[in-house]
Amino acid sequence: MNVCGLKLGLMACLAATALAGEPGLRHDGAFWVEQGHGSLMVPPKGNIRIAAFGAVTVKGTAGSELAYVVTKRVKAKSEAEARQLLSAYRVRSSRQGRVTRLWVEGGSEMAELEVAAPQSSGEVLVETRAGTVDVSKFEGAVIAETGGGRISVDQVAGDLVAKTAAGEISLGKIGGDARCVSGAGAIRAAAIHGQAFLETGGGDIHVQQVDGALRCTTNGGGIHIAQAGNIVIADTAGGPIEVGYAKGMVTANNSAGGPIRVGSASGARCESAGGPIRLTSFGGSLKASTTMGSIIARFQTQPVEDSFLSTSHGDITVWIPSNLKVTVRAQNASYGGVKRIVCDFPDIAVKLAGSATIAEGSLNGGGPLVKLAGTGGMIYIRREEK
Repeated sequence: MNVCGLKLGLMACLAATALAGEPGLRHDGAFWVEQGHGSLMVPPKGNIRIAAFGAVTVKGTAGSELAYVVTKRVKAKSEAEARQLLSAYRVRSSRQGRVTRLWVEGGSEMAELEVAAPQSSGEVLVETRAGTVDVSKFEGAVIAETGGGRISVDQVAGDLVAKTAAGEISLGKIGGDARCVSGAGAIRAAAIHGQAFLETGGGDIHVQQVDGALRCTTNGGGIHIAQAGNIVIADTAGGPIEVGYAKGMVTANNSAGGPIRVGSASGARCESAGGPIRLTSFGGSLKASTTMGSIIARFQTQPVEDSFLSTSHGDITVWIPSNLKVTVRAQNASYGGVKRIVCDFPDIAVKLAGSATIAEGSLNGGGPLVKLAGTGGMIYIRREEK
């Protein structure tokens, strides 16, 4: 229901109550349904606290009035029994200083609550024991918590905290920082203009854009980040890690063994228990290791720190622009002699050293170290013309 619809619904309820003298009651399948309504004034830029035990929808509107519609449902054998059960529900409100509270109490079934509140409120806190939470169009901070259900937040100019024991978290446009925790559910974010901390006990994490630092953690799912304006820290116990672009360093850990891909970043530190790693760097260092899988790394600008790439079973391919100043040191413990390292640079000598094959040399006078260590595959040192 949109804001206009909510206000029209409240007007209709007021008119119906004035005519009937009591809330309307209707039979809907196995339930008896009754709606109640009300409104109260809220201090300018005051804080709002809302508590319920069912689904809650809260939308920001112009003005200084808070209006609500509560929909109550009970199972009963007769209308008389239904009215008795419904009478246990109460909507309460209080005000202490600049804090306005609205809560639903009583009843044995969940009650749905829809609220239109001043969008200029300083902070809006919404809590429900069970059910979805939908909050949108507020200029201040928002805190949304549910004991079990989906959380959806959009068009919030301030900071956000969202917590659900089990359910998906979906974010639209968030103007400040965001902290989201789900016991078991996916987390999806369109645009966060501050920094973000996103954690789920089981589910994928999808981020389109975050302007600040980003940390993502999931115990069983993939992490997919399109764009980050600062550092990225990503940890998963199962699923791929993908970062399209990061202005800062990317630190990625895949403890259950899965692929890691960083499209472009100022540097990367990645570790996988068993999966391929693909990295691209703008000037930073590249450090990656995997117990089983190939590594492909591409330098685009002059690195300022040492880099290290290692795999226990797989190929390593590194692309180095011809104008970079680096020192290369590669060692391949795989059986097969000097053919186990293929190098495009004549300044880097490939030779045998006991049972291993090594390649060492400096490019354009040398610079930060690029160290490669492989077993069970090939090492390719490729020249990229600039």
